[in-house]
Amino acid sequence: MDTREKILQAAAEMLAEDMAAKLSVRAVAARAGVSVGSLRFHFPTQRALQDSLLARIYEHLLPGDAIRDRTLPPRERLLNCLRQVLAPLGTREDARTAWGTVYRAFIEPEPTEEVRAAYLRFEREAERRVEHWLTVLEEEGAVSPGQHTRNLRFLLTVLNGLSVERALPSGESVLIAETETLNAAVDHVLSTGPAPPAGPARP
Repeated sequence: MDTREKILQAAAEMLAEDMAAKLSVRAVAARAGVSVGSLRFHFPTQRALQDSLLARIYEHLLPGDAIRDRTLPPRERLLNCLRQVLAPLGTREDARTAWGTVYRAFIEPEPTEEVRAAYLRFEREAERRVEHWLTVLEEEGAVSPGQHTRNLRFLLTVLNGLSVERALPSGESVLIAETETLNAAVDHVLSTGPAPPAGPARP
């Protein structure tokens, strides 16, 4: 295993043990058994290390680049990408376990700078992935230009809401309701025109 892989593996182990781990350069270097200088050679900044690790984790969980599969129409590709994000979460007990981990790492503790930074690492990688989907679809003319920010926040909000629903008790099939929501979300994004001008605030 080369030095870069040793460093990423050590950082992944630390993150698996504690999702809010700071992943400081010194701590990761010590865990990997390499010098700080060697780590800096491969990852000049702490953020470079964090971003590389999260990109690796996402690629492992969500292999391939479904948005570029031109054998399918844009609508099906975007749907598949959204499903890929939700699939690793599982349903019922698996989803509850996953959300319990998130709660203990980011919601239950005091919102210190360290906790905030750890959460923002995950958020940044999620935003990067959805931004990539939207960029590809815009290049093909399937998404209106200039709507990235609005569509990005909308899709991330939908994914967050659906992931929570998977963990909650339900009297109906969670996946059937989820499919309907995903279809509505994709239809909205693919038909989105320019944002309407803000009207006067209501009293």
